[in-house]
Amino acid sequence: MLADRLADVDERIADAARAAGRDPAALTRIVVTKFHPVSLVRELYALGVRDMGENRQQEFSAKVAEVGDLTDLHWHFIGQAQTKKARAIRAAASVVHSVDREKLADALHAAAGPDASVLDVLLQVNLTDDPGRGGVAPVDLEGLATHTAALPSLRVRGIMAVAPLDVAPEAAFAQLPGLADTVRAVVPDADWISAGMTADFAEAIAAGATHLRIGSAITGPRPLHG
Repeated sequence: MLADRLADVDERIADAARAAGRDPAALTRIVVTKFHPVSLVRELYALGVRDMGENRQQEFSAKVAEVGDLTDLHWHFIGQAQTKKARAIRAAASVVHSVDREKLADALHAAAGPDASVLDVLLQVNLTDDPGRGGVAPVDLEGLATHTAALPSLRVRGIMAVAPLDVAPEAAFAQLPGLADTVRAVVPDADWISAGMTADFAEAIAAGATHLRIGSAITGPRPLHG
């Protein structure tokens, strides 16, 4: 049952936080609902979930529109973003986790209407040597932070990262504190670290993650999709 899976994951999050000497209440658990019907969003909402995540713009925009009556939901866009979809993403998102280049930051800023509220963004960092993966190279992070922080309609909140499949999560996430320090040198209050998914959230918590992106452990297997 959904309620049981949610409770189980929350208990595991709390255990991992305490093991790391951290307060479980300081962590934000984002439930990733990709490929699931919007009815699941309403079920999660009824169970008290207020932070939801999606990683494809079309599905993201559709779900946000369908649950527009749930006004206290926080929607997190966590997928790779195309600049041409920046306007649609901005219209639906409370937070964008995947800003990894100046062009995308510029496009999100340009999409702000005259009355738009400031959009929270995280800078996605590539923890691998493969430039084909999403994320800015660590060596370019400070420059991206400086550029994005200068855009008045965006607020840099911290960093986001995904552990590569071929590296132990502990080793990959060991980079997070230093990368977070790089951003805080530019934006002192940018203290969010979005890291950790179903398979590695305990390691992410130990490394200082503040925002966890958890899907199948809570939602169950994804429905078949085309």
